[in-house]
Amino acid sequence: MGAPVDKFFEESMSESLRTCYLYLNQTSRSFAAVIQALDGELRHAVCIFYLVLRALDTVEDDMTIPLEKKVPMLNDFHTYLYQANWCFTESHEKDRRVLEDFPTISLEFRNLGQAYQDVISDICHRMGVGMAEFLEKKVGSMKEWDQYCHYVAGLVGIGLSQLFSASQLEDPEVGKDTELANSMGLFLQKTNIIRDYLEDIQVARAFWPQEAWRQFACRLEDLAEPDQLTSALSCLNLLVTDALRHVPDVITYLARLRNQSVFNFCAIPQVMAIATLSACYNNPQVFQGVVKIRKGQAVTLMMQATNMGAVQSIMAQYSQEMLQRVSLTDPSRDKTLFILGVIQERTLSQATLASRTAHLSPMYLSAAMILAALSWQYLSTTAGQPPGTADMQGH
Repeated sequence: MGAPVDKFFEESMSESLRTCYLYLNQTSRSFAAVIQALDGELRHAVCIFYLVLRALDTVEDDMTIPLEKKVPMLNDFHTYLYQANWCFTESHEKDRRVLEDFPTISLEFRNLGQAYQDVISDICHRMGVGMAEFLEKKVGSMKEWDQYCHYVAGLVGIGLSQLFSASQLEDPEVGKDTELANSMGLFLQKTNIIRDYLEDIQVARAFWPQEAWRQFACRLEDLAEPDQLTSALSCLNLLVTDALRHVPDVITYLARLRNQSVFNFCAIPQVMAIATLSACYNNPQVFQGVVKIRKGQAVTLMMQATNMGAVQSIMAQYSQEMLQRVSLTDPSRDKTLFILGVIQERTLSQATLASRTAHLSPMYLSAAMILAALSWQYLSTTAGQPPGTADMQGH
């Protein structure tokens, strides 16, 4: 449950916009409060962006829609934004309400400024095409893993960054540097996929790339066998190492942000992700159950991650924890040590810190942020939820 929209905004909103915020709170387990803590008109743009992608994701997730119907729907979904009466009433997914009442969402989409509309429509189009492409093929190579994660999460990072710039709360370069924005999404998405190994194989979903697991097993599900633990950990550590290569870009991206609400919105998921990745690294529990960061730890991270210095300290702490657990016999050892060394260098340097302290106070927590902290379930799993565009930036 997210925080309620504050009274001033609620009273000034149309009935249809109020309905959109209701859907946001019903469908987003973790991001509703953080979206509602964003400043000004950006709040509405991100709310609508979330709901449009939630609707698209609901189509992708619905296994009752035959492929011959689903593929054209995904490819054409962006056009429904400009069709006032388009809706879909045949879904059986839990979030089907956003498809059944899509006219309310598309109406509020068309009420946004043109710059916001252009970003949301473009990302929706590109994501729908990508989802359609991966419906009929497995994630094979590491390059395809990057591509899949780009479609379902990197594009979210790119779209959000363009919305930040369109709002003028952030500099134009934030929206223009798509490589950094893509890395923000990929880091979150890969963390989700790594953590969700067991949940996914239990429902016959496979998001770990074949190029990685085929080095260690004949079938992906074999990694869950107790006698395969050494191979399983080698595969896990290879993927964690690959995810970590996005962290330097994450640090560069966050250091550019100037608006406090945008910084919180972006930084909190990233520190949750590195904490989760550290918990997963070399951990047999990934293959035996669910790896979660503790609720208290999550709240502490959320309350701390409000300035660049604190974020750097958190990143340094978890990279140090992983460094101490690198096995002498792990096949990815050299690559892991290298990327953790790069992260340590970036997080322990004062250069980035100096660029941020002039802009942001060390402590900033709105009521919405505190509510979000107390109810935080970021990076937690729900049965049957694929690691798609579930909560804007990963889950």
